[in-house]
Amino acid sequence: MESILLNNNIEIPQLGFGVFQITAQEQCRQSVRNALETGYRLFDTAACYGNEGAVGEAIKQSGIDRKEIFLTSKVWIQDAGYERTIVSFEKTLHNLQMEYLDLYLIHMPYGDYYGSWRAMEELYEAGKIRALGVYNFESDRLLDLILNHKVAPSVNQMELHPFCQQKKLRLLMDEYNIKAMAWAPFAEGMEGIFEDKVLRTIGRQYGKTPAQVILRFLRQEGIIAIPKSVHKERIEENYEIDDFRLSVSDMERIYQMDTGNSRILEIRSLEEVKRLHDIRFIQ
Repeated sequence: MESILLNNNIEIPQLGFGVFQITAQEQCRQSVRNALETGYRLFDTAACYGNEGAVGEAIKQSGIDRKEIFLTSKVWIQDAGYERTIVSFEKTLHNLQMEYLDLYLIHMPYGDYYGSWRAMEELYEAGKIRALGVYNFESDRLLDLILNHKVAPSVNQMELHPFCQQKKLRLLMDEYNIKAMAWAPFAEGMEGIFEDKVLRTIGRQYGKTPAQVILRFLRQEGIIAIPKSVHKERIEENYEIDDFRLSVSDMERIYQMDTGNSRILEIRSLEEVKRLHDIRFIQ
């Protein structure tokens, strides 16, 4: 698996495995086991997903050296702020049965994320976190965070797929060498993306599926992707993107699919802000 260098000289695999909405614990464990056997080494979870323990158990049971794994989790809105973030982070380590995280993210740009970032900087300096990042931070909040803290984010995880390519935001991120991580590379299956004529036509040239074309597109754009699946055959299929390369004209056709707008989560919508703040969980 190809990897890329973050702005603090830490390497991260460019293709990983996400576990959002895999709430059944045994199903999550088995999915992570399947991903590990396939070759995935980057795994993305979060405190509010309710499956950190299952992810950690699957990794422990695999017998794979911890140094080969790149593990990511996130602190949710209810735990924003310095002290609560410290507590939530320690719970995350306990759930995962790990001594450190490779990447820790602020899950949403709401609440006292300044306090969270201060706590994360201290954990980073103490060697408990190898890299820091954010999730769904748009240009204004991302730049404000950068300009007011010692450590800049290494990653901004965001909605990113052919219909929403985040071109303007990625220009700012390029200035600070912040890598994009796509949390919804397949747009959650919306708008018939797996039946899209452009993606299917491109895929036929290489004997690949629309999903594989999307992941290859993101690979060539320098974007980290974390597709999710609970099906072993799909997990394996998503991994098989190293044996072809999209042409310039193929890339251009996918660029033209961009609508310039979010299709899943409008982070500045007042309704979304209220809905996300109402989500509470026991970690």
